[in-house]
Amino acid sequence: MLPRRWVVERTFSWLGRCRRLARDYERKTAHAEAMIKVAMIRLMAARLAGEEIEPHGPIETEAARRLADDLNNQ
Repeated sequence: MLPRRWVVERTFSWLGRCRRLARDYERKTAHAEAMIKVAMIRLMAARLAGEEIEPHGPIETEAARRLADDLNNQ
C-alpha cells in the first residue's frame, strides 16, 4: 500500500491547516474526533461551493498532481 501513502499524507496536511488541530488542545478523544469531523466538513463545503483550495508545500502539491492524474485517467 506504499504507493497510496500520499492519500493519507494529503489528508493529514489538509487537517493540519485547521489551526485548532495543529496542537493537541482537546482533553477528550471525543472532542478531538468532533474537531476533525468539523474540519473535514468545512473542507467539503468549500469544495462544493466551488472555492479554489491552493496546495501549500511540496506534499500537498504532489498530492494535488496525483489526484488530478487519477481523475483524468478515470
